Amino acid sequence: MNTIFALFDLGGGQILLILALFLIFFGARRIPDLAKGLGQGIKEFKKATREVTDELQNAAESSPPPGTPVRQISSVAPAEKPATVPQSAEQKA
Repeated sequence: MNTIFALFDLGGGQILLILALFLIFFGARRIPDLAKGLGQGIKEFKKATREVTDELQNAAESSPPPGTPVRQISSVAPAEKPATVPQSAEQKA
């Protein structure tokens, strides 16, 4: 915890000043609502990251069902046809 304060070079007086300004700007009634909203946001973020992690783990662990065709990727690219530009009636004449 002290490393965070040392990183920003904050002392006790600066921290009290920041807290006092925070209280003045938002008021005593608004701070619990802000903290509650912040807590819910963090909770939703953790839930979403956990769901994504679980989904990726389930996809990695599951194998394709039997009978599913496996597509092999060729290392040689097929020859491409040269692109042609359509000509208008005026250009053909």
